[in-house]
Amino acid sequence: MTEEIQFYLSEAEESMEKAVQHTNAELTKIRAGKASPAMVEHLRVDYYGAPTPLSQVANVATPDARTLLIKPWEKNMLGEINKAIKNSDLGLNPQQEADAIRLNIPAPTEERRRDLVKQVKTETENGKVSIRNIRKDVNDALRKLQKEGTAEDFVRDAEAKVQKLTDHYIVKVDELLSKKEAEIMTI
Repeated sequence: MTEEIQFYLSEAEESMEKAVQHTNAELTKIRAGKASPAMVEHLRVDYYGAPTPLSQVANVATPDARTLLIKPWEKNMLGEINKAIKNSDLGLNPQQEADAIRLNIPAPTEERRRDLVKQVKTETENGKVSIRNIRKDVNDALRKLQKEGTAEDFVRDAEAKVQKLTDHYIVKVDELLSKKEAEIMTI
């Protein structure tokens, strides 16, 4: 097998692994009724006029399964963090204490759980589409190599390997789906 084909195969594997990691990261943002610092990771707080990620101005901890505790490093940031949470799409009511903000995560209703599962299925389908697009791009590049003179057998073998990689990573995404679905549906 030529070096170019080997390069495309390694690029495909690396890209597919990144697609799985991205899907997993997106799934951690979906609230399953358990408190997770990832739930507030995307929040931006006004820090002296600059929108700053919450993780850079405060410590986010989970004292128990249904509570997030946000302790800013500067006490004057409490109001800004409170405002950012209220203006976010989290739908949570922050409780401001002396030096921290407490977020109680309510258990989702059955209907909300079904909506969350739909959201998880959408995210995992996006991950699968990304993996399939990578396969398509690599196969296109391999066919281009064949037109440029690479042996047909090498290209066919490489396409088979790309398909194996695709199948492997789609199974990984399906595993993420079933794990997250089980997490959401357990009360």
